[in-house]
Amino acid sequence: MDMIPLKPERKAQLEEYAERHGQDPAVALDEALAAYLEWERQDFEEAVEGIRRGHEDVRAGHSRPAAQFLLEMRQKHGIPR
Repeated sequence: MDMIPLKPERKAQLEEYAERHGQDPAVALDEALAAYLEWERQDFEEAVEGIRRGHEDVRAGHSRPAAQFLLEMRQKHGIPR
């Protein structure tokens, strides 16, 4: 296995995290990294889906000019021009 260098402060944080969770630092790092990467994958997929839905709405004509939206928001929230 290749070694990945860690900054001293990150290594200390990892060791503290592992100790709090009763784990070996390598196991704690693997689990934390796996959880982060899964979260990041889901976040990316949700963003792509949101963009896809927005694009479909625009193509279907379900949109309005930004100036109209901004005017409505100013009026609704009492924001001066």
